[in-house]
Amino acid sequence: MTQAPEPRRFNSTEHLASEAVAAFADGELRMAAYLRAARHIAECPECAAEVDAQQQARNALKESGEVSMPHSLLGLLSQIPLCEPAESKHDVERRRRVIMTSVVSLRRRRR
Repeated sequence: MTQAPEPRRFNSTEHLASEAVAAFADGELRMAAYLRAARHIAECPECAAEVDAQQQARNALKESGEVSMPHSLLGLLSQIPLCEPAESKHDVERRRRVIMTSVVSLRRRRR
């Protein structure tokens, strides 16, 4: 009498990465990668469950309807400054010294 093979156990490094799970669920993998992932999912209940959860989340987002932005958020976003924060005098002085040191060093090398 033949004994049924024990299901394969995968090391954590052998499981599909979360990016691969999402790409598989979204149908964004190239054929070779898709086939490798499909083979793995067929043998690995953990990764199969992750793909299933990803597909359920994807479907829930599709069915959730249109997303709108509250006017208060738009107002807050418009208040974000468009320019870089002002540098402190210390930062400006430090950068000036670095530039001067580099220029002096280049001049010495050319001589």
